[in-house]
Amino acid sequence: MIGGLLKAVFGSTNDRIVKTLAKKVERINALEPEMEKLSDDALKAKTDEFKTLLSEGTSEDDILVEAFAVVREASKRVLGMRHFDVQLVGAMVLHSGKISEMRTGEGKTLVATLAVYLNALSGKGVHVVTVNDYLAARDARWMGQLYNWLGLTIGIVVPGMDDASRQASYNADITYTTNNELGFDYLRDNLKTSIEQMVQRDPNFVIVDEVDSILVDEARTPLIISGPAEDSSETYAAVDKLIPLMQEEHYEIDEKAKNITMTDEGTEFIEGVLRDQTDLLNDGNMYDVENVSIVHHVNQGLRAHKLFTKDVDYIVQNNKVVIIDEFTGRMMEGRRYGDGLHQAIEAKEGVQIQNENQTLASVTFQNYFRMYPKLAGMTGTAMTEAAEFEEIYNLPVVEIPTNKPTERKDYDDEVYRTSRERDNAVILQVKECVEKGQPVLVGTASIERSEELSALMKKAGIKHETLNARQHEREAHIIADAGIRGAVTLATNMAGRGTDIQLGGNLEMRLERELADIKDEAKRDKHTEEITAEIEAEKKLVLENGGLYVIGTERHESRRIDNQLRGRSGRQGDPGASKFYVSLEDDLMRIFGSDRMDGMLRKLGLEDGEAIIHPWVNKALEKAQQKVEARNFEVRKQLLKFDDVMNDQRKVIFEQRKDLMRAEDVSDTIADMRAEVLEDMVNRCMPAGSMHDQWDLDALHEECMRLFSMDIPVQEWGNEEGIANEEMLDRISTAVNKKMAEKAANYGPEIMRAAEKSFLLQILDHQWKDHLLQLDHLRQGIGLRAYAQRDPLNEYKQESFNLFENMLDKLREHVTQFLSHVEFRTEPTPEEAAAEQEQRQASASAAQVNQAGGTATAGGQASQYASLDEAPDGWVEHAATGRILDPENEETWGKVPRNAECPCGSGKKYKHCHGKA
Repeated sequence: MIGGLLKAVFGSTNDRIVKTLAKKVERINALEPEMEKLSDDALKAKTDEFKTLLSEGTSEDDILVEAFAVVREASKRVLGMRHFDVQLVGAMVLHSGKISEMRTGEGKTLVATLAVYLNALSGKGVHVVTVNDYLAARDARWMGQLYNWLGLTIGIVVPGMDDASRQASYNADITYTTNNELGFDYLRDNLKTSIEQMVQRDPNFVIVDEVDSILVDEARTPLIISGPAEDSSETYAAVDKLIPLMQEEHYEIDEKAKNITMTDEGTEFIEGVLRDQTDLLNDGNMYDVENVSIVHHVNQGLRAHKLFTKDVDYIVQNNKVVIIDEFTGRMMEGRRYGDGLHQAIEAKEGVQIQNENQTLASVTFQNYFRMYPKLAGMTGTAMTEAAEFEEIYNLPVVEIPTNKPTERKDYDDEVYRTSRERDNAVILQVKECVEKGQPVLVGTASIERSEELSALMKKAGIKHETLNARQHEREAHIIADAGIRGAVTLATNMAGRGTDIQLGGNLEMRLERELADIKDEAKRDKHTEEITAEIEAEKKLVLENGGLYVIGTERHESRRIDNQLRGRSGRQGDPGASKFYVSLEDDLMRIFGSDRMDGMLRKLGLEDGEAIIHPWVNKALEKAQQKVEARNFEVRKQLLKFDDVMNDQRKVIFEQRKDLMRAEDVSDTIADMRAEVLEDMVNRCMPAGSMHDQWDLDALHEECMRLFSMDIPVQEWGNEEGIANEEMLDRISTAVNKKMAEKAANYGPEIMRAAEKSFLLQILDHQWKDHLLQLDHLRQGIGLRAYAQRDPLNEYKQESFNLFENMLDKLREHVTQFLSHVEFRTEPTPEEAAAEQEQRQASASAAQVNQAGGTATAGGQASQYASLDEAPDGWVEHAATGRILDPENEETWGKVPRNAECPCGSGKKYKHCHGKA
C-alpha cells in the first residue's frame, strides 16, 4: 500500500527513466528544422564528421542528440518514415544497453536504426539479431537503404553462405543475422586452424530483436556442433519394438518435469523381454556395468513414446523428424534432440535412424550473448521476465509508452469443463465476428490443435487460413491478409512473426503481389492508386466493426506468449478485442489441479456448454502461469550454473587456440610442455626425497622409450653415487632437447615450426572433444550425488576441474610424444625434381664412359666410379643422387637436391648445410 502511494507521488522507476530521456527528445526535436535545411550531401557528410569526433576521444553519448536527429531526417528522405518521440526514447534505451519493451506495431525495426547507426560509427561492428532468416533478410534490405545512404556498410549472414561471404558480412559496419547463425559461426571459428579462416570479429554491440524468445525461450537448448559417433541404429529399432509392450504400471510419468522413470515391475518386465526377444542383454541384470547402454536406449525409447507427441513436439517431413519450437510453432530445421532421444523418435516413427553424434563444440545462448561488451534487446513482452533478464544478463527492462493510447478491450477468460464445449464456443464467436465483418485471429498452442480446429471450421463452413510450421514459406502473406474484413486466420503461436496485421490489408504486400507482372509504368501507378483507395475503404469498415478480434484457444504456460498473441490487436491506437477460451482438459489446467475445480463446477450445477467468467478465474490462471514460469526460470538458472563451469574452460581453450593461431612460432610453448612432461615423468619414477631402492628406473627407461623413442641409460646413471632426481632430470632433458634440436636442424626451422603449430592445434582439438564427451557423461549422472547428501553442482565443479587438469596433462604428453616420434617426408619442388632427374641421367652417362675405359676427371680425381670397390678409401655412395663421391671433396658431388641429406655426412639436409645460400 505504501509502495503504491509512493509510486502515485513520485512515479515508478520506469516512469522516471522515460521522463529523463524525454528531455533529450526535446533537444533532438529542436534540431529538426536545422537538419531539414541541410542538403543531401551535407546530411551524409555528418557521418564522417561523427567518426572524426569519436576518433579524437568524443564519446557516443556526447554526439547522441545530433546523431539521432541526422538519422531521423535521413529516414524521412530515404524511407519516407519519421521516428515518433517514443521511438527516440526506445532507441536511447537500446543505446544504454537495456531492453526496450514496445508494443506490437510500435515500429521496433525503425527504432533500432538510431542506436545501430550511433554504435556503428566506431567501426567495431554492430550485430542486429532476428529470430529467423526471412526477418534478417527483410530488415537488412529495408533498413540497409538508410544505412547505405548515410555511408555505412551493411552485411547479412544467412544459411548457405560460404566463409568468404560470411567474413565480408561480419566485417561490415552493421550485420543482420539470426541467433543460430551467430552461435554456430562462433563455434565453427573455434574449430578453424588459422586466424585468416575465422569469419567473426571480436564482439562489440548487439541488439537482439524478440529478446525474450531468444534469451529466455531458447536459452535451455545449447548450440552443438557434433561429429558422428558409433552407429547404434539397430539397437534403437530393436528396443522400439518392445516399448509398446509395456503397461502403465511399468513406468511413472512426471509431466511437469517432462520425465519418466521405470518402476521395479517395469525393470523386471523389460529385462524378461530383452532376454526372450533380443540378444541385447548380456549376462546379469539391466543395471550391470556392461548393460548401461541398454538402460539408456530403453529410457529414451520410453520418453519418445510417452512424452513426445507427433504434430505437437515434432512433425515428420520428407522421411525426417523435424522439431517444432514450442514457443514460436516453427520448424527447427537442422536441430536434433540430444542424448539419443532423436534417434528413439525416429525409430518410433519408422523413418531412417541417423547416427548419434559426439559433441565437438557447444555453447548456450546465455553464455554466447554475455560475451558482448554491450547487449541490448527489444520485444513487446519482457516485463514478465524482467527479474531473469536482470539476474542472468544484467539487462534492465524499460517499458516504452505507446505512441497512441491503446484501445483494445481484453475480456475475461471463459472456462469450460471440456475441450468440446470450448471449441464449440470458439466456433460460435468466430461466426459472430465474420457475420459483422470483423477479422479474427485464432491462436493455438500446437500444430495438432490448429489442425483439429481447422477441421471444425471447415465443417462449420468458415473460410480461413491456417498458419503453422507447415506453411512457413507463406507466413508473411498469410499475416498480411489477416486484417481484411471478415478474414479468419488460425495461427500456432505468434511470437516474432515480424509482419504487422494491418486492418484492411497490408498495402506493401498487396502491391508486391499484384504489380509483379505489370511492366507499364502508367498502369502500375493507376493500379497502385486503386489498391490504396480500396485498402483505405476496407480499413474504415474494419475499424467500424471493432478492429481485429483475437481469440486464444488455451492458455500457454508462459504469460508472455499469451501477451504476444493479444498484442497483435490494437496496434497504433486501433480498436480491437481479445478473449481466451479455456477448458479443464488443457495441459495447464490439467497439470495444475483441475480435478478439484471440475468437482466444484459439477456441484455448482454447470450446464453443458456453460462457462465460468470472472476476474478471479483470470487471477488463478495467472498464478498457475507464474508457477510454471518460476519453475522454468529455475531450470534455466540451474542449467546456466552447470554451463558456466564449462564456459570458463571453453573460454580458456578458445583463447589459447586464438593465441596459437596468431603466433608464428610456438616452439617456446612446445619446449615448456616438454619440460613439464619430463619433470612429471622423473617425479613419478623417482619421487622427491625418496631412497634409491624406491626408484623405479626400469619404468623411467620405458617412459623414455615410449615418449621420446630414446634408449637413455637411466639405470646406469641411477647407480652412480650421489645422483638425485634433479640431476637425472637435467641429464634426460639435455639428451631429449639435443635430439629435438637435431631434428629441427635436419628438417629446417620452417618445416618444424609449421609442424609444431599444426600438430599442437590438432591434438588440442582432439583432447577438447574427448573432454566434452567426458563432461557430457559426468553431467548425466551427477544428479544422483544428491542421494548421498552432496550438492551435484559442487561435485560437478570439482570433478570437471579435475578432468580439465587431466586433459591438459594429456595434451602436453601427446604433443611431446608425437613430435618426438614423427618423421617428415618432404616432396621436392618441380625444379628440384627436374634437377634430380638431370643428375641421374648425367650419372648414368658417366658410368657408361667409365665402363668403356674412359675417365671423367674433376680436380684431378675421378668423379664417378662404377662401384665402391673401384673407388678410393673413404668414398661413399650417396643415396639421393646414386653418385659415388668423396664426402670431403665437393667437386665430386655433382648436383645435390636441396632436400636430400648433405653428402658431407653431417646428417643435415643439403640446403641447411653445404647448400646453404
